[in-house]
Amino acid sequence: MTAALFIADLHLNPADPATAEAFAGFLAGPARAAGTLYILGDLFDYWLGDDQLDDPFYAAQAAALQALAAEGVALHFMPGNRDFLCARRFARAAGLTILPDPSVITRDGQRLLLAHGDAYCTDDIAYQRFRRFVRNRFLQAILWLALPRRWRQQKARQLRERSQQHNRRKDYRIMDVNADAIDAALAGHDCRILIHGHTHRPATHAHRHGVRHVLPDWHAGQGGYLQLQDGQLSRHDWPATQPENPTGI
Repeated sequence: MTAALFIADLHLNPADPATAEAFAGFLAGPARAAGTLYILGDLFDYWLGDDQLDDPFYAAQAAALQALAAEGVALHFMPGNRDFLCARRFARAAGLTILPDPSVITRDGQRLLLAHGDAYCTDDIAYQRFRRFVRNRFLQAILWLALPRRWRQQKARQLRERSQQHNRRKDYRIMDVNADAIDAALAGHDCRILIHGHTHRPATHAHRHGVRHVLPDWHAGQGGYLQLQDGQLSRHDWPATQPENPTGI
């Protein structure tokens, strides 16, 4: 069976050309050789709405994904906290299917729970309140998407700066996932495996109801991915170095 690859948190933006170049190499290499690619959120550092495709940089990223889909690779994208406004125009341009967060898939006879991960950071009460507000489709339409893109760019910059200031004052532990929330998600979806990103803390964790695999973030041309093939999950750096020993699922 062909491999399935999982990535997250690339935060692609014109200010980090090295990561965009690494992503292009990944699409031409491991992703092209795989059967399926799952992107679990924060592909982009920000997404103001699908009219962002009018920007040549972002149009190029969508075109690269479309080219990969044309090679026969099935592409699935789950929006994250930075790019939850990716919608139908982006999906068509990139040749991919948008997944709800969370989603359950079945591979190699196993049920896997996929998520971006931010919904499980339940100790960060202020963030969860903000998340519920900005994910409201009605409010998105009337308070954000209807406004000029230049205004949205300026406002998004202010929101990111404010978020960074708040995060520096927070205890890092409340910005990580809550173990009880993870166990509730695994049990509630009848899954023994959870794969997510968001926290930028790649590792494998044992929980009461299963195992949690955290995907790495990408930055300055360095990243990584998780590969599932023949019932084995393995971590890989990109650009490639020696992979870790595979672990059975």
